[in-house]
Amino acid sequence: MTIKTREFDAARYLKNEEMMAAYLAMALEEGSPEEFVQALNTVARAKGMSELAEKSGIGRESLYKTLSSEKPRFDTILKIIAALGLNISISPKLAVS
Repeated sequence: MTIKTREFDAARYLKNEEMMAAYLAMALEEGSPEEFVQALNTVARAKGMSELAEKSGIGRESLYKTLSSEKPRFDTILKIIAALGLNISISPKLAVS
């Protein structure tokens, strides 16, 4: 008997803005900038690249290229986040004792 498996893709489980926001927040808090961009790519795929391209004003091909780049421009990241219906907030870092 053969067992069929498929590659895990977190994008399949990000069904709403709350889940997407939590996923991105965790990636930003626990990972490197490159990991955050990878997480943003995953969220963008979950939302749908065509819809996101239209809402952000960024061409679909440019969107794919930006999200596969190691160091995308910050203003582009902000456009993508806004098009996802999300925002970024800054808060004091909690001291670890």
